[in-house]
Amino acid sequence: MLIGVLALQGDFEAHQKAFQELGVPVVQVRQKNQLSLVDGLVIPGGESTTMLKLIHLENLLDPLKDFGLRRPVFGTCAGAILLANEVHHPEQESLGIIDIAVERNAYGRQVHSQVTKVQMSDGTDLEAVFIRAPIIRSVGQGVHILATHTDNPVLVEQGRHLAATFHPELTSDRRLHKRFLDKIRACQG
Repeated sequence: MLIGVLALQGDFEAHQKAFQELGVPVVQVRQKNQLSLVDGLVIPGGESTTMLKLIHLENLLDPLKDFGLRRPVFGTCAGAILLANEVHHPEQESLGIIDIAVERNAYGRQVHSQVTKVQMSDGTDLEAVFIRAPIIRSVGQGVHILATHTDNPVLVEQGRHLAATFHPELTSDRRLHKRFLDKIRACQG
């Protein structure tokens, strides 16, 4: 198994480290030909507008959409914005891989960033780092809410895909990275 982390902008190195801690090899993806090498792709947090510009610059928009039709994708923070099929505040193009509507920077500016506990659907708590985080305003059919914060979904899955509005890579808890690996294994077997 080989994990790809989109490495155009954002906190891709923290995701790389998380998977390496789990003993899984990782490659930084910057070009479309690298997508054929990986079994799953993480789109990290960062600045979604900048990432989108770089995606266009590298002609990655259609290859990323195609990848999402065939293999698992995990988006965190800005990555969740890019995976959404609807983006507001302001409206923005996205990959449309997960049937969610998100509002960018909905928790406030950088000074409103926080580390807090979120409630998982299995009854456990998960430490979550929110940095200028989006809010998931609505979920479509087939989207399962896995965690909430202040009554808003912050972790969702749809089929083989995961999206978190926070940064799980910035904590020592690797449950979400393991869950993503399980999704990849399920697609392979």
